[in-house]
Formats: sequence, C-alpha cells, structure tokens
Amino acid sequence: MRADLEGFLTLDRVVHEPARLVILTVLAQAEEVEFKFLEAVSGLTKGNLSSHIGKLEEAGYLVVKKFFRGKVPATSLKVTRAGRSALKKYREQLNQALHVKE
Repeated sequence: MRADLEGFLTLDRVVHEPARLVILTVLAQAEEVEFKFLEAVSGLTKGNLSSHIGKLEEAGYLVVKKFFRGKVPATSLKVTRAGRSALKKYREQLNQALHVKE
C-alpha cells in the first residue's frame, strides 16, 4: 500500500463516524452545549444522538451532565481535553491523507 494512503487507515474510528464528528465539532466550539441544542443543530433523532453521545462518553471524549431546571430534566455536554485532542489529531491526519501527491 502506498505510504501516503496509510493515514486513512489510522484515523480514529470513534471520531470518523459522521454524526460523532458533527457532535465533537459543535462541542469544540462551545464551553458547554445542551442536548436539545445539539439535537436541533445536528438534525439527529434523540435516540441516534444519545447513542453517539454514549460512544463519545465511553471513549472519554465528552462529559455528560444531567440536571434539573426547576422540575424539568436537562442534559448538557462538554468536550474533554482528550476529545479536543482527538478531534485535532483527526483533522491533521485527514488533511495529511487528502494531500496525496499525484
């Protein structure tokens, strides 16, 4: 295999999934984001969004905080240092892999 294409094989698969990439990208631009906002911005269903959040949380890329606003439950999300680092590394690897010399 050509060495310049190997970068694609080493991409972080947790970040590489499009929905998770969107979630991390949105979270990286904010201090903290509420679930409802992320649902609206991403266009993902509640179940799909929850599933992807679970995978990102399991990887240590984000923190989920559940709380009550009055008597109404709410959820907020915050990207971790590891999540920011993984997103940065992903972007660098993808950029490098896409700049294949012809």
